[in-house]
Amino acid sequence: MTRSVYVTGIDRGDGRQVVELGVMELLTRQVDRVGVFRPLVHDGPDRLFDLLRARYRLSQDASTVYGMDYHEAAALQAERGTDELVSRLVDRFHAVAREYEVVLVLGTDFAATQLPDELSLNARLANEFGASVIPVVGGKGQPAESVRAEARNAFRAYDGLGCDVLAMIVNRVASEDREAIAERLTARVPVPCYVLPDEPALAAPTVSQICHALGASVVLGDDAGLARDALDFVFGGAMLPNFLHALTPGCLVVTPGDRADLVVGALAAHSAGTPPIAGVLLTLDERPGEEVLTLAARLAPGTPVLSVPGNSFPTAAELFALEGKLNAATPRKAETALGLFERHVDTADLLKRVSVARSGRVTPMMFEHELIEQARADRRRVVLPEGTEERVLRAADVLLRRDVCDLTLLGDVETIRKKAADLSVDLAGTQLIDPQTSELRDSFAEKYAALRAHKGVSVELAYDVVSDVNYFGTLMVQEGLADGMVSGSVHSTAATIRPAFEIIKTKPDASIVSSVFFMCLADKVLVYGDCAVNPDPDAEQLADIAVQSAATAARFGVEPRIAMLSYSTGTSGSGADVDKVREATKLVRDAHPELRIEGPIQYDAAVEPSVAATKLPESEVAGQATVLIFPDLNTGNNTYKAVQRSAGAVAVGPVLQGLRKPVNDLSRGALVSDIVNTVAITAIQSQVPAEGQEFPA
Repeated sequence: MTRSVYVTGIDRGDGRQVVELGVMELLTRQVDRVGVFRPLVHDGPDRLFDLLRARYRLSQDASTVYGMDYHEAAALQAERGTDELVSRLVDRFHAVAREYEVVLVLGTDFAATQLPDELSLNARLANEFGASVIPVVGGKGQPAESVRAEARNAFRAYDGLGCDVLAMIVNRVASEDREAIAERLTARVPVPCYVLPDEPALAAPTVSQICHALGASVVLGDDAGLARDALDFVFGGAMLPNFLHALTPGCLVVTPGDRADLVVGALAAHSAGTPPIAGVLLTLDERPGEEVLTLAARLAPGTPVLSVPGNSFPTAAELFALEGKLNAATPRKAETALGLFERHVDTADLLKRVSVARSGRVTPMMFEHELIEQARADRRRVVLPEGTEERVLRAADVLLRRDVCDLTLLGDVETIRKKAADLSVDLAGTQLIDPQTSELRDSFAEKYAALRAHKGVSVELAYDVVSDVNYFGTLMVQEGLADGMVSGSVHSTAATIRPAFEIIKTKPDASIVSSVFFMCLADKVLVYGDCAVNPDPDAEQLADIAVQSAATAARFGVEPRIAMLSYSTGTSGSGADVDKVREATKLVRDAHPELRIEGPIQYDAAVEPSVAATKLPESEVAGQATVLIFPDLNTGNNTYKAVQRSAGAVAVGPVLQGLRKPVNDLSRGALVSDIVNTVAITAIQSQVPAEGQEFPA
């Protein structure tokens, strides 16, 4: 029977979408095929399903997601009774359940539904679906005792109606009440109770949403600016000095369009980062002259300036009635929501209670989820030398919202802050260092000079060298001020890894530094090595690459079965190239008899069981290899790119291995998601593995 989880509530305004998104994240970590079912739906777009479909790449036909609309349900219930309504919804649910391994059910929203006793209807549907229930209780604006009472009553209500209650979640409580509420509920409710504080950024509308709601026209600004959250509203009427004191981080300035002084002052404050604002909304259908608008565009490029015909008072009334919504157009809110959920919910325990068996398939998305979870489990600090690069800042935004790791950004601090403000990236809690002016520069110069004295490097020369962001970041890692480093989005591979070779150096048991790519295919993850560093390794080096790659694979949950690739399989071929692979295979077997390895072997025999059955029928690796070691860089680099482009695989890497401490290189074409994944990998590499877990069986 398909497993299903039913997220429901007791009233509107509980911010349940955060929980629904969080539960979906958990389910998609475990299984490939997750379906969504909403028994009852309002007319109009379903923002949450659109978000789930976009974020989790759901292929489910939208027409199968919904049972029926509320008007149809109310009429059916009135004419033919609740039993008939439930019967039809159960039929439609099972049509979805037959197609998926697990189904997330989104309960009714208690908003003008015209349904009597909606809580009981949700409970009955959950029971008929065979679904476990996660009730959500909203606590915004309520005293702690009222929230505790509502949560206890909600549990009793669903439990009393026969539901399998997995956990209780209380959402949107005052931050100062969170711990006290959690303590009391844990003592009084027999299932886990998780309490989430109110997060203003989730309720804040984006500038784009404000623009749409007010029918405003965009005078200045770009898509990134329109995506900013309006965390506050500041109404301009005072003289400029007093007005500047009233600005708050993330505020939307609302001012008559003829107050050019306030427009320029607000944008100048944003440009200086004191404070960064969301944008400016002009009222009275007035706009500053072209000269002022030109100056405004230069002061704060991309910052939105909107215009509405009404005056400030009715505009204010509309603004205060707006509330931000999670949808496919607000991916940063989704990251904030997931970070909130994962910080305050014991996700490992909740997933265990859901008891969804892990799928035998491993999709790219499942692998990426696992990286984030593994990195978060033992928090580390990663230094990013390219702190002024837009993609790096956007990746930092995701990493911080998801609470993946601590970050240090290198570069001119004012430039970093200004670019972050323009992108609406909140760097609170992030360490910003300018190597040129850092107090660490002198001591780093002395350390580098001592390390390179045999090359004739003086302290004076070292003082210049360590001002380079990659050298400075590498020294931070070496000195324990950071746990790992990721660079390369705008620097060459040599500029990224040369400092690591000079300063961090190789592990005692590694003869060389090598690399792997995690090749995320549709249903599994393979490890390819070495595809980025060593042009033509000899047999000893090839053996070292195989051992390192097996350890890396095991570290990231891929059971190592090593195929030493060649143009021939077994004893069918001869020649220097094949002999090198044969010798490397023997070296690995002699040094690590616990590893399963086959070589020389052709690629098709390594991964395709039917070919393996013909060529190497007795092999325990052939046909099911997970770690594929290429004989040289030419073969490996071309193969990974061919598989990436032709098979649609997601290539995560290169991941460097063999260094004493982790440093990883990015492609200069790296996407934001690539940077996020590489930072997560680097954080995991810096975590101390459990004893005896280098090559788990």
